[in-house]
Amino acid sequence: KRKRKEKNPNYQKIMTDIAGRIAAARKDVEQLKDVISKARYACDDTSLEAATKDVAGAARITPKPKRILKGHFAKIYALHWSEDKKHLVSASQDGKLIVWNGFTTNKVHAIPLRSSWVMTCAYSPSGSLVACGGLDNICSVYNLKQRDAPIRAQRELAAHSGYLSCCRFLTDRQIVTSSGDMSCMLWDVETGTLVQRFDDHTGDVMSLAVPTASDKNVFISGGCDMAAKLWDIRAGRCIKSFSGHTADINSVNFFPNGNAFGTGSDDSSCRLYDIRAWKQLASYTDPSISCGITSIGFSASGRYLFAGYDDFNCHVWDTLKASLVTTLTGHDNRVSCLGVSGDGFALCTGSWDSFLKVWA
Repeated sequence: KRKRKEKNPNYQKIMTDIAGRIAAARKDVEQLKDVISKARYACDDTSLEAATKDVAGAARITPKPKRILKGHFAKIYALHWSEDKKHLVSASQDGKLIVWNGFTTNKVHAIPLRSSWVMTCAYSPSGSLVACGGLDNICSVYNLKQRDAPIRAQRELAAHSGYLSCCRFLTDRQIVTSSGDMSCMLWDVETGTLVQRFDDHTGDVMSLAVPTASDKNVFISGGCDMAAKLWDIRAGRCIKSFSGHTADINSVNFFPNGNAFGTGSDDSSCRLYDIRAWKQLASYTDPSISCGITSIGFSASGRYLFAGYDDFNCHVWDTLKASLVTTLTGHDNRVSCLGVSGDGFALCTGSWDSFLKVWA
């Protein structure tokens, strides 16, 4: 092949022509991006800062750890509240998936996992199913109504070629997963079949979120390509992409009304994006905080943004004023996950120190 290329007198000319066309196409793309950006910014009639200048700052809150959930013996990587606002599930690298009663601290179920390298877990809307996954590249679904003990996987959803970073149920029949193979996938839980694959990220997908509102036709994802993306399940594609971060996005979460979402990144910032305006509304940073964010969540009203950091703390932000309200201390290692109960009365944080703390 090399000899044929060298003998072809037009080979170099053809390659130069292709390179020139590629460069011209890239230039056209950048010009189109500028035109789109200018058109979008021309429609901006105000900013969040200007719109809330007369709004008083959020009241200083002082949540206390009301419950400490003890039972894991290794790093906790994920937790998720049930929609009954009472139970939650946690996943640890001790090889256990534990379902807790958040009020009594009792363990309802302790599920042994086939792989201890778990990274995510999720509760189904009805509370009858839980799911998890990690470095085994598989999303395992467990039925909590099983009579057998120990509970075994009802379905093992296998199609990803990289680690499973996050999973979330849309309904008891459908679940969405994200992976280090740069894709998200929609599954039918009952049949165990892959329904749709979503490809647009150019780096590992680290997190995804589904809206708490009735609209289950969209979800958001964030990844190592520093982009957050909004997906439409009906269209089967990414419909909006949001930029601004300068490092990996580790966590995404919908704002309570479903019209905005937040992100947490290794660049030490959280950000709030408006879906309808297709723009960033606020950035939450502080000069004294220089570590990455692992997880985020909103209060029921949306006024407070909770973020777990690598500095062992959970920092609380005023969503409207982008100011630091308070800091929740008490863990002895990085806060790896957090979640707010559906009624907004409790915040649970999980840490590499092997403990879960319920704050109120």
